[in-house]
Amino acid sequence: MNTEALKKTAEIMMNKPKGLLAMDESSPTCAKRFAALKIPETEENRVRYRELIVTTPNLSNYISGAILFDETFHQKMSTGILFRDHLNSIGILPGIKVDTGAKDFSCHPNEKITEGLDGLRDRLVNYEKLGAKFCKWRAVITIGDNIPSQACISSNCNALARYASLCQENNLVPIVEPEVLINGKHSIDKCNTITRETLKCLFDQLALLNIYLPGTILKPSMVISGDSNDSRADFKMVADMTIKCLKDICPDDLGGIAFLSGGQTNEEATTHLNLMNKDYDSLPWRVTFSYARAIQQSALNAWCGKDENSQKSQEILSERANLCSKASIGEL
Repeated sequence: MNTEALKKTAEIMMNKPKGLLAMDESSPTCAKRFAALKIPETEENRVRYRELIVTTPNLSNYISGAILFDETFHQKMSTGILFRDHLNSIGILPGIKVDTGAKDFSCHPNEKITEGLDGLRDRLVNYEKLGAKFCKWRAVITIGDNIPSQACISSNCNALARYASLCQENNLVPIVEPEVLINGKHSIDKCNTITRETLKCLFDQLALLNIYLPGTILKPSMVISGDSNDSRADFKMVADMTIKCLKDICPDDLGGIAFLSGGQTNEEATTHLNLMNKDYDSLPWRVTFSYARAIQQSALNAWCGKDENSQKSQEILSERANLCSKASIGEL
């Protein structure tokens, strides 16, 4: 493990005023989004869509790294250039999602466990040789009747730590993503309780496995009311409670924090992030974004698989990335 290399990569990923672009949707997820817009679900269209994203003018002004799906990591653009090589050429670090998805957690109804540790060491060796600089692993924590269980939180956090250890063994910065889902009627106070419990468990596991924190990025969900709660907390409360939670639990030497948007609207995702950076300017780590839908969805809606819509779609994507960038330094 080269700690200096890990720290340097994490610093580039957290470079102001940039954030991370999550374009690692699996083929089934991409198919659902295409189907909603009546776009034929083919590999060719997936390439066209992802090429539209990475060739958006000025993208590297706002994005420091892009998380890719395995298919995209190995694919070539219409120019014959590999996606990962194109990203490098424009100053965006290529990263890779390495988990194999959240599956039903045995003997724990309505809970998930993320899989993908089997064979991961060999996969990481190959990704590093091919130019990947960082990786991502997502765990899913659901709030509901009598859940999450301690078993679900502990098992997922242990898997995140084991993944992080294998990444750092191969000089790849691990993004650890313990997502407390927004789905449900729960209050912001309930979300706060579960988020704190999850993050405390995660950092205990990371410490147990001697994870080098300056070379690690946390990708958390925000402390926020459930999306079907009848009296959801306002922007200010979400920003304040999220930052207080992170300050109380996250070690000062963590490499950085990049939020997922997690089902928030575009306005919510940027407003919450903006308030955190505007109102709290002396945090020990950078607080930025690692958004997917909050940057891409409006552009996808405008594109609809039609070449004549490409320029307009890229303008929308550039504007969304710009707004997220401004929010990451509290300048919205």
